[in-house]
Amino acid sequence: MDEELQAIRQARLAQLQAEHGSAPSNIASGPSSNQQQQEVQDEMRQNLLSQILEHPARDRLRRIALVRKDRAEAVEELLLRMAKTGQISHKISEPELIELLEKISGEVSKRNETKIVINRRVQDDEDDWDL
Repeated sequence: MDEELQAIRQARLAQLQAEHGSAPSNIASGPSSNQQQQEVQDEMRQNLLSQILEHPARDRLRRIALVRKDRAEAVEELLLRMAKTGQISHKISEPELIELLEKISGEVSKRNETKIVINRRVQDDEDDWDL
């Protein structure tokens, strides 16, 4: 089943690349070519993520993208970077993805933490000591 799906994805990716590569003059033609280029990049990205993540982990990442698109994109970028540098030797499971999300969440909360400091002036006024 996965091999068939992989073959379909590879064929679709080759088709998109052929369409994109066969018309280089259309790249500067306008927004439709930018949209095609974006579709090709998204297809390649999804293909790589399907190779990196197990199915439950991909589902969780999609659900996260519905709520926090920026966080999901950051996790995807991190996973793709780790895969390109060879830091991933197996498919990432859902618990491993959760652990990665917790690490990222902790880093984000530390950066966004605000600290309120109240400086109270000490008035050393001798008039307050009237007896």
